[in-house]
Amino acid sequence: MLRDRFLAGETFDQLLARPKTNSVLYDALYKRATVPDAVVERALLVRQPWHLLVLSEDWCGDSVNTLPVVAKLTETVPTIDMRIVRRDANPDLMDEHLSGVARAIPVIMVLDSDYVERGWWGPRPQPLQDWVTAHGLALPKDERYREVRKWYARDRGKTALNELLDIIGRHEATEDRAKTA
Repeated sequence: MLRDRFLAGETFDQLLARPKTNSVLYDALYKRATVPDAVVERALLVRQPWHLLVLSEDWCGDSVNTLPVVAKLTETVPTIDMRIVRRDANPDLMDEHLSGVARAIPVIMVLDSDYVERGWWGPRPQPLQDWVTAHGLALPKDERYREVRKWYARDRGKTALNELLDIIGRHEATEDRAKTA
């Protein structure tokens, strides 16, 4: 089932090509997105194919700030690819990946070479999510979003990429231990 959903999903290029909310911002962030050399080096150590199945909606500010840099990673590393499906068209998947009780996005499901889910990430890098939960929710919405945008501008996707690679790395390490046991 996840294989079919993955294969039916949009590539990031298809997302960029269609009309969408935040088109200008998606395009601008994608053009400026880079993957730090240390992250590329780490990602190139990934041995097996991994598929990132993303639940998103194009109006989501966290998606706008995360997906362009993840797309750049998948363009750089041949063992990792990504497809995007709409959250609202996939309520069953969303309900399996709630942040508490919230249907927060993006959710990036990490699928192995057989399209079996091995973990998931979202909706924000953990340090930012911790700040939003501890402090940000007390701020007026405009001020909170301004601070979130500043955080993303400073981080440039590095934390999200490392957290995704942590999920992959944990699974590959578990497989290695199983093979030697």
